[in-house]
Amino acid sequence: MPPSVGVTTRQRSRLRKAARRLWPFAKFAVGIALAALALWALAGRRGELAGLTGYLSGVRPWWVFLAAVAEFGSLISFATLQRRLLEAGHVAVKLRILAVITLVATVMTNSIPAGGVVATIFSFRQFRRRGSDEALAGWTLVATFVAASVSLSLVAAAGLAIAGAEGAGLDLVGVTVGVLILALALGFVFLKRRPLIWAVSALVRASRKISGWPRGELGDHVDRIIQQLTVVSLTPLQAGAALGWALGNWLLDCSCLALSFLAVGVGVPWKGLLLAYGAGQLAANLPITPGGLGVVEGSLTIALVAFGGAEVSTVAAVLLYRLLSFWIELPIGWGTWAFMTLGARRERQAEAQLESREVGDSRLKWEATK
Repeated sequence: MPPSVGVTTRQRSRLRKAARRLWPFAKFAVGIALAALALWALAGRRGELAGLTGYLSGVRPWWVFLAAVAEFGSLISFATLQRRLLEAGHVAVKLRILAVITLVATVMTNSIPAGGVVATIFSFRQFRRRGSDEALAGWTLVATFVAASVSLSLVAAAGLAIAGAEGAGLDLVGVTVGVLILALALGFVFLKRRPLIWAVSALVRASRKISGWPRGELGDHVDRIIQQLTVVSLTPLQAGAALGWALGNWLLDCSCLALSFLAVGVGVPWKGLLLAYGAGQLAANLPITPGGLGVVEGSLTIALVAFGGAEVSTVAAVLLYRLLSFWIELPIGWGTWAFMTLGARRERQAEAQLESREVGDSRLKWEATK
Protein backbone atom coordinates (compact mmCIF):
# COMPACT_ATOMS: atom_id res chain seq x y z
CA MET A 1 0.00 0.00 0.00
CA PRO A 2 1.44 3.45 -0.92
CA PRO A 3 2.40 5.62 2.07
CA SER A 4 -0.06 8.35 1.05
CA VAL A 5 -2.97 5.92 1.25
CA GLY A 6 -1.87 4.82 4.73
CA VAL A 7 -1.68 8.42 5.92
CA THR A 8 -5.12 9.17 4.49
CA THR A 9 -6.60 6.17 6.27
CA ARG A 10 -5.09 7.22 9.59
CA GLN A 11 -6.32 10.76 9.10
CA ARG A 12 -9.83 9.54 8.39
CA SER A 13 -9.73 7.36 11.47
CA ARG A 14 -8.65 10.32 13.61
CA LEU A 15 -11.35 12.51 12.10
CA ARG A 16 -14.02 9.90 12.80
CA LYS A 17 -12.89 9.61 16.43
CA ALA A 18 -12.85 13.39 16.83
CA ALA A 19 -16.31 13.66 15.27
CA ARG A 20 -17.70 11.02 17.64
CA ARG A 21 -16.30 12.92 20.63
CA LEU A 22 -17.61 16.30 19.45
CA TRP A 23 -21.01 15.17 18.14
CA PRO A 24 -22.88 15.25 21.51
CA PHE A 25 -21.62 18.77 22.20
CA ALA A 26 -22.47 19.87 18.66
CA LYS A 27 -26.04 18.62 19.09
CA PHE A 28 -26.27 20.48 22.39
CA ALA A 29 -25.05 23.70 20.75
CA VAL A 30 -27.58 23.32 17.93
CA GLY A 31 -30.32 22.76 20.49
CA ILE A 32 -29.37 25.90 22.42
CA ALA A 33 -29.37 27.87 19.16
CA LEU A 34 -32.86 26.57 18.33
CA ALA A 35 -34.09 27.44 21.81
CA ALA A 36 -32.64 30.95 21.43
CA LEU A 37 -34.39 31.26 18.07
CA ALA A 38 -37.68 30.25 19.68
CA LEU A 39 -37.21 32.85 22.44
CA TRP A 40 -36.43 35.49 19.83
CA ALA A 41 -39.61 34.61 17.95
CA LEU A 42 -41.66 34.84 21.13
CA ALA A 43 -40.05 38.17 22.02
CA GLY A 44 -41.41 39.56 18.77
CA ARG A 45 -44.94 38.61 19.85
CA ARG A 46 -45.03 40.32 23.25
CA GLY A 47 -48.44 41.78 22.55
CA GLU A 48 -50.06 38.40 21.96
CA LEU A 49 -48.39 36.86 25.03
CA ALA A 50 -48.96 39.81 27.36
CA GLY A 51 -51.48 37.84 29.41
CA LEU A 52 -49.09 34.96 30.14
CA THR A 53 -47.91 36.46 33.43
CA GLY A 54 -51.49 36.87 34.54
CA TYR A 55 -52.25 33.19 33.96
CA LEU A 56 -49.12 32.00 35.75
CA SER A 57 -49.56 34.37 38.70
CA GLY A 58 -53.14 33.19 39.22
CA VAL A 59 -52.51 29.45 39.32
CA ARG A 60 -54.76 27.41 41.59
CA PRO A 61 -52.66 25.62 44.24
CA TRP A 62 -55.00 22.63 44.61
CA TRP A 63 -54.80 21.76 40.92
CA VAL A 64 -51.03 22.29 40.95
CA PHE A 65 -50.79 19.85 43.86
CA LEU A 66 -52.86 17.25 41.97
CA ALA A 67 -50.69 17.74 38.88
CA ALA A 68 -47.57 17.16 40.98
CA VAL A 69 -49.14 14.00 42.45
CA ALA A 70 -49.88 12.74 38.93
CA GLU A 71 -46.28 13.37 37.89
CA PHE A 72 -45.02 11.52 40.97
CA GLY A 73 -47.36 8.66 40.09
CA SER A 74 -45.83 8.57 36.62
CA LEU A 75 -42.39 8.13 38.15
CA ILE A 76 -43.65 5.34 40.43
CA SER A 77 -45.30 3.57 37.49
CA PHE A 78 -42.05 3.55 35.55
CA ALA A 79 -40.15 2.27 38.59
CA THR A 80 -42.77 -0.45 39.08
CA LEU A 81 -42.33 -1.49 35.45
CA GLN A 82 -38.63 -2.07 36.07
CA ARG A 83 -39.38 -3.84 39.34
CA ARG A 84 -41.72 -6.29 37.61
CA LEU A 85 -39.13 -6.97 34.90
CA LEU A 86 -36.40 -7.64 37.45
CA GLU A 87 -38.74 -9.91 39.39
CA ALA A 88 -39.30 -11.89 36.20
CA GLY A 89 -35.58 -12.64 36.41
CA HIS A 90 -35.92 -13.58 40.10
CA VAL A 91 -34.27 -10.42 41.47
CA ALA A 92 -36.23 -8.46 44.07
CA VAL A 93 -35.50 -4.74 44.49
CA LYS A 94 -37.49 -2.39 46.71
CA LEU A 95 -39.74 0.03 44.87
CA ARG A 96 -38.33 3.12 46.65
CA ILE A 97 -34.82 2.20 45.48
CA LEU A 98 -35.98 1.80 41.88
CA ALA A 99 -37.89 5.09 42.14
CA VAL A 100 -34.64 6.83 43.12
CA ILE A 101 -32.77 5.12 40.26
CA THR A 102 -35.52 6.15 37.84
CA LEU A 103 -35.43 9.77 39.01
CA VAL A 104 -31.66 10.07 38.68
CA ALA A 105 -31.62 8.33 35.28
CA THR A 106 -34.38 10.67 34.07
CA VAL A 107 -32.53 13.86 35.04
CA MET A 108 -29.34 12.52 33.47
CA THR A 109 -31.22 11.95 30.21
CA ASN A 110 -32.83 15.39 30.39
CA SER A 111 -29.89 17.60 31.34
CA ILE A 112 -26.57 16.53 29.78
CA PRO A 113 -25.30 15.79 26.27
CA ALA A 114 -25.54 12.06 25.47
CA GLY A 115 -27.60 11.80 28.64
CA GLY A 116 -29.44 8.71 27.43
CA VAL A 117 -26.19 6.76 27.22
CA VAL A 118 -25.03 7.99 30.64
CA ALA A 119 -28.40 7.14 32.18
CA THR A 120 -28.34 3.65 30.69
CA ILE A 121 -24.88 2.97 32.13
CA PHE A 122 -25.98 4.35 35.51
CA SER A 123 -29.10 2.15 35.62
CA PHE A 124 -27.13 -0.89 34.48
CA ARG A 125 -24.63 -0.46 37.31
CA GLN A 126 -27.36 0.13 39.87
CA PHE A 127 -29.16 -3.06 38.83
CA ARG A 128 -25.87 -4.95 39.12
CA ARG A 129 -25.33 -3.58 42.64
CA ARG A 130 -28.81 -4.80 43.62
CA GLY A 131 -28.15 -8.43 42.71
CA SER A 132 -28.77 -8.58 38.98
CA ASP A 133 -26.22 -10.21 36.70
CA GLU A 134 -25.11 -8.57 33.45
CA ALA A 135 -27.60 -10.47 31.33
CA LEU A 136 -30.65 -9.61 33.45
CA ALA A 137 -29.60 -5.95 33.86
CA GLY A 138 -29.16 -5.55 30.10
CA TRP A 139 -32.39 -7.43 29.38
CA THR A 140 -34.32 -5.24 31.84
CA LEU A 141 -33.12 -2.05 30.17
CA VAL A 142 -34.04 -3.35 26.72
CA ALA A 143 -37.42 -4.60 27.95
CA THR A 144 -38.11 -1.22 29.58
CA PHE A 145 -37.37 0.58 26.32
CA VAL A 146 -39.60 -1.79 24.34
CA ALA A 147 -42.51 -1.47 26.80
CA ALA A 148 -42.19 2.33 26.85
CA SER A 149 -42.05 2.52 23.03
CA VAL A 150 -45.05 0.25 22.47
CA SER A 151 -47.16 1.99 25.12
CA LEU A 152 -46.33 5.48 23.84
CA SER A 153 -47.27 4.47 20.30
CA LEU A 154 -50.59 3.13 21.63
CA VAL A 155 -51.23 6.43 23.41
CA ALA A 156 -50.51 8.38 20.22
CA ALA A 157 -52.72 6.03 18.15
CA ALA A 158 -55.57 6.41 20.66
CA GLY A 159 -55.11 10.17 20.51
CA LEU A 160 -55.32 10.08 16.71
CA ALA A 161 -58.53 8.02 16.87
CA ILE A 162 -60.09 10.47 19.36
CA ALA A 163 -59.00 13.52 17.36
CA GLY A 164 -60.64 12.13 14.21
CA ALA A 165 -60.66 14.35 11.16
CA GLU A 166 -58.89 17.22 12.93
CA GLY A 167 -55.97 14.91 13.71
CA ALA A 168 -55.85 13.81 10.08
CA GLY A 169 -55.65 17.46 9.08
CA LEU A 170 -52.36 17.76 10.96
CA ASP A 171 -50.74 15.15 8.67
CA LEU A 172 -49.97 12.90 11.63
CA VAL A 173 -51.80 9.80 10.42
CA GLY A 174 -48.92 8.31 8.47
CA VAL A 175 -46.34 9.06 11.16
CA THR A 176 -48.50 7.73 14.00
CA VAL A 177 -49.50 4.54 12.17
CA GLY A 178 -45.91 3.97 11.09
CA VAL A 179 -44.59 4.41 14.64
CA LEU A 180 -47.32 2.08 15.95
CA ILE A 181 -46.44 -0.65 13.45
CA LEU A 182 -42.72 -0.35 14.20
CA ALA A 183 -43.34 -0.42 17.96
CA LEU A 184 -45.59 -3.47 17.75
CA ALA A 185 -43.03 -5.23 15.56
CA LEU A 186 -40.34 -4.34 18.09
CA GLY A 187 -42.46 -5.80 20.88
CA PHE A 188 -43.09 -9.00 18.90
CA VAL A 189 -39.39 -9.44 18.12
CA PHE A 190 -38.48 -8.86 21.75
CA LEU A 191 -40.84 -11.57 22.98
CA LYS A 192 -39.49 -14.12 20.47
CA ARG A 193 -36.05 -15.54 21.21
CA ARG A 194 -34.46 -16.14 17.83
CA PRO A 195 -35.62 -12.90 16.15
CA LEU A 196 -34.43 -10.96 19.22
CA ILE A 197 -30.89 -12.34 19.10
CA TRP A 198 -30.73 -11.85 15.34
CA ALA A 199 -31.99 -8.24 15.52
CA VAL A 200 -29.65 -7.17 18.35
CA SER A 201 -26.67 -8.90 16.71
CA ALA A 202 -27.41 -7.11 13.45
CA LEU A 203 -27.57 -3.72 15.24
CA VAL A 204 -24.24 -4.36 16.98
CA ARG A 205 -22.59 -5.41 13.72
CA ALA A 206 -23.90 -2.28 11.99
CA SER A 207 -22.64 -0.10 14.86
CA ARG A 208 -19.20 -1.66 14.69
CA LYS A 209 -19.04 -1.19 10.94
CA ILE A 210 -20.11 2.46 11.06
CA SER A 211 -18.52 3.75 14.26
CA GLY A 212 -16.15 1.01 15.41
CA TRP A 213 -18.11 0.70 18.68
CA PRO A 214 -18.34 -1.49 20.73
CA ARG A 215 -14.98 -3.27 20.63
CA GLY A 216 -12.37 -4.51 23.09
CA GLU A 217 -13.48 -5.44 26.56
CA LEU A 218 -16.81 -3.65 26.15
CA GLY A 219 -17.42 -5.50 22.92
CA ASP A 220 -16.82 -8.82 24.67
CA HIS A 221 -19.36 -7.88 27.32
CA VAL A 222 -21.92 -6.94 24.65
CA ASP A 223 -21.36 -10.25 22.85
CA ARG A 224 -21.96 -12.18 26.06
CA ILE A 225 -25.10 -10.21 26.84
CA ILE A 226 -26.46 -10.85 23.34
CA GLN A 227 -26.11 -14.57 23.88
CA GLN A 228 -27.95 -14.27 27.19
CA LEU A 229 -30.75 -11.93 26.13
CA THR A 230 -33.24 -14.76 26.36
CA VAL A 231 -32.36 -15.39 30.00
CA VAL A 232 -35.92 -14.28 30.86
CA SER A 233 -39.08 -15.35 29.09
CA LEU A 234 -42.13 -13.27 29.96
CA THR A 235 -45.45 -15.05 30.31
CA PRO A 236 -48.46 -13.36 28.65
CA LEU A 237 -49.59 -12.17 32.09
CA GLN A 238 -46.16 -10.67 32.86
CA ALA A 239 -45.96 -9.02 29.45
CA GLY A 240 -49.44 -7.54 29.91
CA ALA A 241 -48.56 -6.23 33.36
CA ALA A 242 -45.37 -4.61 32.03
CA LEU A 243 -47.33 -2.93 29.24
CA GLY A 244 -49.93 -1.76 31.76
CA TRP A 245 -47.34 -0.10 34.00
CA ALA A 246 -45.70 1.51 30.96
CA LEU A 247 -49.09 2.88 29.89
CA GLY A 248 -49.64 4.13 33.42
CA ASN A 249 -46.38 6.08 33.19
CA TRP A 250 -47.50 7.94 30.05
CA LEU A 251 -51.13 8.44 31.06
CA LEU A 252 -50.26 9.84 34.49
CA ASP A 253 -47.74 12.19 32.90
CA CYS A 254 -50.43 13.25 30.42
CA SER A 255 -52.77 13.77 33.40
CA CYS A 256 -50.22 16.22 34.77
CA LEU A 257 -50.55 18.17 31.52
CA ALA A 258 -54.36 18.12 31.71
CA LEU A 259 -54.35 19.24 35.34
CA SER A 260 -51.98 22.07 34.40
CA PHE A 261 -54.74 23.54 32.22
CA LEU A 262 -57.13 23.44 35.18
CA ALA A 263 -54.43 24.98 37.37
CA VAL A 264 -54.22 28.07 35.16
CA GLY A 265 -58.02 28.33 35.12
CA VAL A 266 -58.87 27.24 31.56
CA GLY A 267 -60.62 24.24 30.04
CA VAL A 268 -58.72 21.20 28.85
CA PRO A 269 -58.66 20.63 25.06
CA TRP A 270 -59.61 16.97 25.58
CA LYS A 271 -60.10 16.11 21.93
CA GLY A 272 -56.51 16.79 20.99
CA LEU A 273 -54.83 16.16 24.34
CA LEU A 274 -53.56 12.59 23.80
CA LEU A 275 -52.46 13.26 20.22
CA ALA A 276 -50.61 16.44 21.18
CA TYR A 277 -49.06 14.70 24.16
CA GLY A 278 -47.90 11.74 22.05
CA ALA A 279 -46.35 14.10 19.49
CA GLY A 280 -44.63 16.05 22.27
CA GLN A 281 -43.14 12.92 23.82
CA LEU A 282 -41.89 11.71 20.46
CA ALA A 283 -40.27 15.12 20.01
CA ALA A 284 -38.67 14.77 23.45
CA ASN A 285 -36.81 11.70 22.18
CA LEU A 286 -35.32 13.49 19.19
CA PRO A 287 -31.55 13.95 19.68
CA ILE A 288 -31.65 17.75 19.48
CA THR A 289 -31.71 19.13 23.02
CA PRO A 290 -31.50 17.34 26.39
CA GLY A 291 -35.03 16.44 27.47
CA GLY A 292 -36.42 17.98 24.28
CA LEU A 293 -35.94 21.45 25.78
CA GLY A 294 -37.73 23.97 23.59
CA VAL A 295 -38.89 21.26 21.15
CA VAL A 296 -41.48 19.72 23.49
CA GLU A 297 -42.92 23.09 24.51
CA GLY A 298 -43.24 24.14 20.89
CA SER A 299 -44.79 20.90 19.59
CA LEU A 300 -47.27 20.66 22.48
CA THR A 301 -48.36 24.28 22.14
CA ILE A 302 -48.79 24.16 18.36
CA ALA A 303 -50.81 20.93 18.46
CA LEU A 304 -53.06 22.01 21.33
CA VAL A 305 -53.74 25.44 19.79
CA ALA A 306 -54.71 23.64 16.58
CA PHE A 307 -57.42 21.86 18.58
CA GLY A 308 -58.93 25.07 19.89
CA GLY A 309 -56.75 26.01 22.84
CA ALA A 310 -56.21 29.74 23.31
CA GLU A 311 -52.60 30.57 22.55
CA VAL A 312 -51.70 32.43 25.76
CA SER A 313 -53.46 30.03 28.15
CA THR A 314 -52.03 27.01 26.32
CA VAL A 315 -48.49 28.38 26.63
CA ALA A 316 -49.08 28.98 30.35
CA ALA A 317 -50.40 25.43 30.90
CA VAL A 318 -47.54 23.85 28.92
CA LEU A 319 -44.94 25.87 30.84
CA LEU A 320 -46.50 24.80 34.16
CA TYR A 321 -46.50 21.17 33.01
CA ARG A 322 -42.83 21.39 32.03
CA LEU A 323 -42.02 23.04 35.35
CA LEU A 324 -43.49 20.05 37.19
CA SER A 325 -42.25 17.30 34.86
CA PHE A 326 -38.84 18.70 33.88
CA TRP A 327 -37.40 21.64 35.79
CA ILE A 328 -38.33 20.70 39.36
CA GLU A 329 -36.93 17.20 38.86
CA LEU A 330 -33.46 18.48 37.89
CA PRO A 331 -32.23 19.80 41.28
CA ILE A 332 -33.98 16.96 43.14
CA GLY A 333 -32.47 14.32 40.86
CA TRP A 334 -28.94 15.69 40.89
CA GLY A 335 -29.10 16.16 44.66
CA THR A 336 -30.17 12.54 44.98
CA TRP A 337 -27.32 11.46 42.71
CA ALA A 338 -24.82 13.34 44.89
CA PHE A 339 -26.24 11.69 47.99
CA MET A 340 -26.04 8.24 46.35
CA THR A 341 -22.47 8.86 45.20
CA LEU A 342 -21.40 9.98 48.68
CA GLY A 343 -23.11 6.97 50.25
CA ALA A 344 -21.45 4.55 47.83
CA ARG A 345 -18.05 6.12 48.55
CA ARG A 346 -18.57 5.72 52.29
CA GLU A 347 -19.56 2.08 51.77
CA ARG A 348 -16.37 1.42 49.81
CA GLN A 349 -14.28 3.10 52.49
CA ALA A 350 -16.00 1.07 55.23
CA GLU A 351 -15.44 -2.15 53.29
CA ALA A 352 -11.77 -1.27 52.78
CA GLN A 353 -11.34 -0.53 56.49
CA LEU A 354 -13.06 -3.79 57.44
CA GLU A 355 -10.87 -5.73 55.03
CA SER A 356 -7.77 -4.02 56.43
CA ARG A 357 -8.77 -4.92 59.99
CA GLU A 358 -9.44 -8.52 58.99
CA VAL A 359 -6.01 -8.75 57.35
CA GLY A 360 -4.41 -7.24 60.46
CA ASP A 361 -6.22 -9.67 62.77
CA SER A 362 -5.16 -12.62 60.61
CA ARG A 363 -1.55 -11.47 60.70
CA LEU A 364 -1.60 -11.11 64.50
CA LYS A 365 -3.08 -14.59 64.89
CA TRP A 366 -0.45 -16.03 62.56
CA GLU A 367 2.38 -14.29 64.47
CA ALA A 368 0.92 -15.54 67.80
CA THR A 369 1.12 -19.14 66.64
CA LYS A 370 4.79 -18.88 65.65
